Amino acid sequence: MKAGIVSLGCAKNQVDTEEMLYFLKLDGIEQTEDFFDADILIVNTCGFIESAKEQSIETILNLAEYKITGKCELLCVTGCLSQRYATELSEEMPEIDLIIGVSQYDILPKLIKQFMQNKNKTVDTERRVQEKAQGRVLLTPPYSSYIRIAEGCNNRCSYCAIPLIRGNCVSRNEEDILSEMRSLAQKGVKEQILIAQDTTIYGRDLKNNASLAQLLDKAANIDGITWIRVLYCYPDETTKELIDIMAKHKNICKYLDLPLQHASPKMLKLMNRRGSIEHIKDILNYARDKGFTLRTTFIVGFPEETEEDFEQLLSFVKEMRFDRLGAFTYSREEDTPSYDMENQVPESIKQERLDKLMRLQQEISLENNLKRIGQTLKVLVVGKDGDYYTARSEFEAPDVDGIVYLKSSENLREGQFIKATIFKADTYDLYAESAGEA
Repeated sequence: MKAGIVSLGCAKNQVDTEEMLYFLKLDGIEQTEDFFDADILIVNTCGFIESAKEQSIETILNLAEYKITGKCELLCVTGCLSQRYATELSEEMPEIDLIIGVSQYDILPKLIKQFMQNKNKTVDTERRVQEKAQGRVLLTPPYSSYIRIAEGCNNRCSYCAIPLIRGNCVSRNEEDILSEMRSLAQKGVKEQILIAQDTTIYGRDLKNNASLAQLLDKAANIDGITWIRVLYCYPDETTKELIDIMAKHKNICKYLDLPLQHASPKMLKLMNRRGSIEHIKDILNYARDKGFTLRTTFIVGFPEETEEDFEQLLSFVKEMRFDRLGAFTYSREEDTPSYDMENQVPESIKQERLDKLMRLQQEISLENNLKRIGQTLKVLVVGKDGDYYTARSEFEAPDVDGIVYLKSSENLREGQFIKATIFKADTYDLYAESAGEA
C-alpha cells in the first residue's frame, strides 16, 4: 500500500509526522507524493487557533476528493484537531475513516489493517506515553533536524488550548535525546534544533535533576554537530546561568527565542503569564550583551487590551529593539479561560494594532540589519534562488526568519558551511559575498 501525507502546523507536529512515517515504513507502507496513486491519505492537523482549524478542515475536504478521483480507500485524520474534536469530526465529516490523536502513531499500521479488513470507522484518541523515540523519516533537509525534548505543557496561559490537547509536560529521558542526537550527527545532520512546548521546563518531571542547561552542556560535546539551536523558551524559566551555558559553547547558536506575548503587566496577568517585565528586560539585555540575537512573539487584541496597554507594548518594542518579532491577533479559543472574558476587542481594532506593531518592527528590523553590513560570519547554504545561493547564519532559524542571499564564484552545495561577508541589507533579508570555507 501507498500513503500520502499532509503535515500542517508547527515543527512539533512535523516531528509527529516523521515518527508516523517511520512506523508506516516499518510495516511496508510506502510514502508517495502522488495523491492520485495513494491507497491511504493522512492529514496531520493543527488545531492551535481558528485559522489553523480552518486550514485543517479545508485540507481534509480536499483530500477526500481523491476517494472519488483517485485510488484512496482510507482517509485518516490525526494531530491536534482530531485529539481535541474527535467526536465532532466523526459526526460531521463522514468522509473520514480513521481518527486518531497525538499518541497513536506506533499503532497506526495496525489500525489501517483493521479498517482495510472490516471497513469500520475507528476513533482512537486515548492519551498514551511513549517512553523512547523509535525512529523517524526526516522531512527536513539531510543536514538539519528538529529534536523534540518534551511533550505537553504545564503552563496554563489563559488563551492557549495546547494543554487540553497535549496534556502536561512529559520530558524525554536525557540519554534517549543524546542518543538520537548522536545518531543524527553520524548521518550528517549538522544543525539540530531543540523544541518542546516549553523547552526551559525540560527535566522538571524527571528524577535525575535533568535540566535544559545540563542537556545542552552534554549535547555540545557530540561530534559532528555544527549548530545546536533552542526554540520556545519561557521568560521566567530563562536564567543567566542558561544563557551562560549557551554562550560557553561555540556550536550552540547565540539565538534566544523568548515568546513574551505582551509587555503590559495587566495584560500578562490576564494572560496568566508568569515573569515580571523587569526580569524579562534583564534577561534580554544580558543575552544581547553576550552577542545573542533576540526573537519574540506578541499577541495583540487580547480581551481588555486598551490603547494604553497597546502603547506600553509599542514602547517596550522600541526600547528592546528585537532582531526578530512575530505578532498575531488574539484568537478566541473555546474551553480556554479567555474565551468568556468580557471586553473582547473588535477584529478591526485587532488588525489596526497588528499593522501598527509590524510597521514599527519593520523599521527596527531594517536598522538592525543595516548594522550587520561589513560583518563576516559562518552561514549554512540551504538552496538557490536565481543567481543567488540562499543561506542562514546562526542568527536565522529555518522557516521563521530572513534569508542570507549569497553570491559566490565557486559552486556551493546545499548543507555546506562557508564564510560570508554582508554587503547589503533590507528589512528582513541580507546579501553577502562568499569569503571562503568556514
